[in-house]
Amino acid sequence: MLKDLKDFKPGDPNLAALRILLNGQVGAGKSSFINSINSIFQGHVMTEAFADNTGGQSFTKTYKTYTIENRSAPGSSYAFVFNDVMGLEAEEQRGTQVDDIISALKGHIKEDYPFNPVTRLSDKNLYYNKSPSKGDKVHCIVTMVAADQLAIIDDKMIEKQKRIREAATELHIPQVAVLTKVDEACPFVKKDLRTIYRSRYIKELIERFSYKLGIPVNCIVPVKNYHNELDLNENMDILLLKALTHIVNFGNDYVVVCKSDNVLSGVQQQRIEVIFQMVFLVVVLHRKDAVHRHPQMDTADQHLQTQQSK
Repeated sequence: MLKDLKDFKPGDPNLAALRILLNGQVGAGKSSFINSINSIFQGHVMTEAFADNTGGQSFTKTYKTYTIENRSAPGSSYAFVFNDVMGLEAEEQRGTQVDDIISALKGHIKEDYPFNPVTRLSDKNLYYNKSPSKGDKVHCIVTMVAADQLAIIDDKMIEKQKRIREAATELHIPQVAVLTKVDEACPFVKKDLRTIYRSRYIKELIERFSYKLGIPVNCIVPVKNYHNELDLNENMDILLLKALTHIVNFGNDYVVVCKSDNVLSGVQQQRIEVIFQMVFLVVVLHRKDAVHRHPQMDTADQHLQTQQSK
């Protein structure tokens, strides 16, 4: 899996990298997920995204893009990037604004935009990107949810996540949910991570979240992020790489479809231009034929032009 991800290239040659947007409640493990993926690719535990340990308030304050460095080719990175946002909170005017996440989906948020829990990004703001490129737009949105908090998740939080999901659906952006902290939710999984797909409780959590948010079960993947580990763990890596593979595959499918739509639009435009050219030619030929059959029409036209010139 790791080699395939390292070799991955987007289905659209005009796109340098897939853009993956992470969102979720405060403390769900968004930054830790980025750190964990980066750790696997670099071969040792990393802390680039600076995850918070407290989980009380969102540690992420600005809109940031994280790349995964390709150390075998200095100065380059792999063909997918992550965007981290301020965490969602159930109460209004706390955490990131849902409208800001929707703006990010459309590519309207510039790098380093400082999130404001009280007001959304205005199109008059300096951080508003009025003309986003295809690379600025999100190609897959990932909802992070902590397994140990899922049973008590607030309905207001679910409503916010539903709004984001509905907006993504309208934009045809694929959605994946990542269930984090599975070891904290199930003692059997904590004892042996390899039992995760045999855990009835984890299965019930996935089904419950699928029911609440409307995300299909096969689009919800369980992981354990690196937290206090000093060395890489193969069982953790397998789950994390499976999750990333799903995300990248879904995102790339979307890119390929968008590329096909653009090609189709180009073909349609060419057809329209050909039709206009044919109509113009028919009009010209018809006029010439009419003048040939009625010479007085040409004389009348010349007289009209003379009058207008006067």
